Amino acid sequence: MDFEFSDEQEQLRDAVQRWVEKGFGFERRHALAKAGGKTREVLGELNDLGLSGLAVPEAFGGMGFGAIEAMVVMEELGRGLVNAPYAQAALVAPTLLSGAPEALQSEWLPKIAGGEALVVLAQQERASRYRLNQVATRAKETSGKWALHGTKAIVPAGDEADAFIVSARIGGADDARDGIGLFVVDKAAKGVNLTGYPTQDGGRAADLVLDATPAQLISADGLDLLEHGVDVGIAALCAEAVGLMDKMVAITVDYMHQRKQFGVPIASFQALRHRIADVKMQLELGRSMSYFASLKLGEAAPQRRRALSQAKVQLGNSMRYVGQQCTQIHGGIGVTDEYVSSHYFKRLTVLELTFGDTLHHLGEASARMQDTAGVFA
Repeated sequence: MDFEFSDEQEQLRDAVQRWVEKGFGFERRHALAKAGGKTREVLGELNDLGLSGLAVPEAFGGMGFGAIEAMVVMEELGRGLVNAPYAQAALVAPTLLSGAPEALQSEWLPKIAGGEALVVLAQQERASRYRLNQVATRAKETSGKWALHGTKAIVPAGDEADAFIVSARIGGADDARDGIGLFVVDKAAKGVNLTGYPTQDGGRAADLVLDATPAQLISADGLDLLEHGVDVGIAALCAEAVGLMDKMVAITVDYMHQRKQFGVPIASFQALRHRIADVKMQLELGRSMSYFASLKLGEAAPQRRRALSQAKVQLGNSMRYVGQQCTQIHGGIGVTDEYVSSHYFKRLTVLELTFGDTLHHLGEASARMQDTAGVFA
C-alpha cells in the first residue's frame, strides 16, 4: 500500500506548519491558556488559511477534502500544540450536518466553511460513560416544532460556540439504540444556559442546560450518524496525538543532548538510549494506527467502528507511554507549567479520555471481534 502523500497534501501540511511557526509559538499558547482558554481568534486565523471549509462540500462553499487531508492538518496542529476546537468545528460538525435536510445544510454549512459560525457537538452526559446510546435529554414535538429538555456536559468550547448539535431522545428508554434524534440548537435560543470553564489542557468547555429549547431536526434516527461523526472525531484525535507525540519526543531528545550529568550529555547513557528507542517504537505504532483510522472512515459502519476503536486503544497506550517516559526523562522540569513539554503531556492525557478512554474502546473492539477472535479463527 502506498503511504506517500500527494503534492497537494504536502502543500497543505506546509501551509499549516508555516502558520504554526510564524503565529502560534508556545508563549502565545501559554498566555491563551492562562487567560481561560478562549481561542475563537485562533479559529479565525485558521479560517484565513481556508481550513474551516476543509471537509465542507464544494456545493456549500467548502473545499470538499477527505480524511487524509484532515489527518495532515490535525498532525500539524498537534505538533504546534494548537489549543483550538478545530476538529469539532471543521470536521465533526460538517459530518453530522451531512445527514440533515438540504435547507438545514444550506443554513449552516456555508457559515462553517466561511468561519462565521462555530458549531460543536454536545452529546456527553454525566451518566453516559462514553456510550453514545445512553441519552437522557428529551425531545418533544408540538405542532411540527421541536423542544429539548436536558443537560450536556463538557461541551468543547461551549461558551464560545454559536450553535450545538445535540443528541436527544425522541422515544424509548435512556439506553435504547432506537429513538435518538440529532438536533441543531442555536446559542441564542430561549432556554439555553451555559456554564463555561477552562480545561486541564489549556482549552475550554461548558455544561449546557436546555429548558424547553427550540431545535431544528437533523435526523430522527440519528445514532448511526452520531457514531459516524464521533468516528471522524476519533480519527482527528489520533492524528493530533501523533503530532503531539512526534514533537514531544523531539523536545526530549534535544533535552537529552543538552542536559549533562557526570560531565557528559545524558544522551550518551545506554539506559536512556534504550528508553527513548522504546518511546519511538510506541510513536510509530501510534502513527500506523492513525493512518489505519483515517483510511477506514470510508468503510461500512461495523468495520469502521471496530477499526476506530482499535486505533483508539493503540493511541491511548502510545500516548500514555510516550507522555510518561518523556516526562520522566526530563525529571522535575518536565512537570513545571513554564516548560513546554508539560503542556504536551497534559494534552495527551486529555485526548486519552476524549471520545472514550482506552478501556472503553478495548471493550468496544472486543465486542466487535467475537465472531473472529481466537486461535482458530
